[in-house]
Amino acid sequence: MANHASKEQGIDVTFKAELIAFDTPSMPDQAPSDNKDASYAVVILPPSQLGDDYLMPPQALIEWLGKQHQQGSILASACAGAFILARTGLLAGKPVTTHWGLAQALHQQFPELQMATDKILINQGDVITAGGMMSWLDLGLEVVSQLGSPALMRLVGKMLVVDTGAREQRYYQQFAPSYQHGDAAIVPLQHELNKRYSQTQSIAGLARRANLTERTLLRRFVKATGFKPTQYLQRLRVQKACDLLETTAEPFESIARQIGYEDVSACRKVFIKVMGLSPGEFRKRFVANRTA
Repeated sequence: MANHASKEQGIDVTFKAELIAFDTPSMPDQAPSDNKDASYAVVILPPSQLGDDYLMPPQALIEWLGKQHQQGSILASACAGAFILARTGLLAGKPVTTHWGLAQALHQQFPELQMATDKILINQGDVITAGGMMSWLDLGLEVVSQLGSPALMRLVGKMLVVDTGAREQRYYQQFAPSYQHGDAAIVPLQHELNKRYSQTQSIAGLARRANLTERTLLRRFVKATGFKPTQYLQRLRVQKACDLLETTAEPFESIARQIGYEDVSACRKVFIKVMGLSPGEFRKRFVANRTA
């Protein structure tokens, strides 16, 4: 489709895709290429639908990616492909996105990364990371824009009937904290916060329940969950607000009070900060999409 559009626009660029496999079963409808010695303009590490091979990729693949990058290739990942790309060391110290549900695991495995999973796509020129599984479409359009032109990308988007305007992954995220981090002192606090999210919580009170000093509590809570307790509580409340906005017709003023906020304006500011949309915009986007 991009080739058809580029021909229409008189743009001298042709896209050709090849599947390269490393110690993995080939796709049933496409035989992988053995041309590993070639240099490619872009190498894309795709989402992983089955299994967790992305957690332990073959060393030969990592070395090949490094060689491709040295030869001028753009390296890109979508969803779980970020785990493989991170092993090259090329993402160290850089902002990175992946599926929001994989963010904590990716950061635990590669703490040197700057996680920015509110973004659907982050393009740093030679390295591109994209978010959730379906963000491969955003990634594909970005590649068309970079190798062709923004105008070509917009034309392809129109042919696909997809929005090529800016949007963010955080619009779609669910706060689903992990309890599998191994800190037995923090898990009960997570359950407590989950049950009593609408109540006021203090660091001192949480520390007493965990039999920890406040400083130790903060350090271990952040290490286990990726959030300070106050941030964690905010996320729980915002998630509950999202659920109520999607499933009820209650005004946001009522929802704000239900989730623990007396100041509706403060609640609205927190909601926008976390979700990137106002409560009204969120309800319009997701309730309309569900009922359309």
